[in-house]
Amino acid sequence: MKPALAVFVLMLPVLAQQPPLTREQLERENEAYRRILLDWGGLTRYGSDDTEVKLRPGESRVVFLGDEITENWGTGSAKFFLGKPYFNRGIARQTTAQMLVRFRQDVIGLKPKVVVIQAGTNDIASVMGPSSEGTMAENFMSMVELAKYNGVAVVLSSVTPVCDCYRNLSRQRPVGKILGINRWLKDYAAHSGSAYLDYYSVLVEGRSMNRELTADGLIPNDAGYEKMAPLAERAIAAALAPK
Repeated sequence: MKPALAVFVLMLPVLAQQPPLTREQLERENEAYRRILLDWGGLTRYGSDDTEVKLRPGESRVVFLGDEITENWGTGSAKFFLGKPYFNRGIARQTTAQMLVRFRQDVIGLKPKVVVIQAGTNDIASVMGPSSEGTMAENFMSMVELAKYNGVAVVLSSVTPVCDCYRNLSRQRPVGKILGINRWLKDYAAHSGSAYLDYYSVLVEGRSMNRELTADGLIPNDAGYEKMAPLAERAIAAALAPK
């Protein structure tokens, strides 16, 4: 398959969105998916940074592994846990399968005490192609098992809500699917001895994301991240607590 055609095929879920994207938006999407073709797992994004991280004695290091919701945390005025040994390893558009590919490099290799796994919204939206709930669950389980085998405590985050405040997002990310995955994540967290982090409940209003807490209907804004931060801290403390 020629590169241009391959990029077009990857972009089909984006082209299906309503309303239609502008030429400038399509060009940005095309460039993003071209990068995905060159490095599907996103290993080059943090690879060199990971090699330069030095472990300090007694440091309770935490890695936040996620998609654009994690990646954008700290880009505004709501900073990403200033002064704490917390590492943001979010990559936009990533699915659980892609995070599993880079889990050894971006999590295990950093030797954290805790990993906060935030994923699922792009699986539901089929951003990288069709993805069943069963496949998604297997990817979550594989990441949890890898972490625990390497002595890393796990925090499993809920899938966050969306709203159609700016564009139609609920078509690709139906509320029912989000709630179903969150029920599974909560149950699996309890079954696997992981902490469950319920971002959903503080961001939702009714059955959609609170418009005042989001930048575009999917990604939280500064006010949203400020609500998420204390929940993350409590979940990390729970994961570190003696069992």
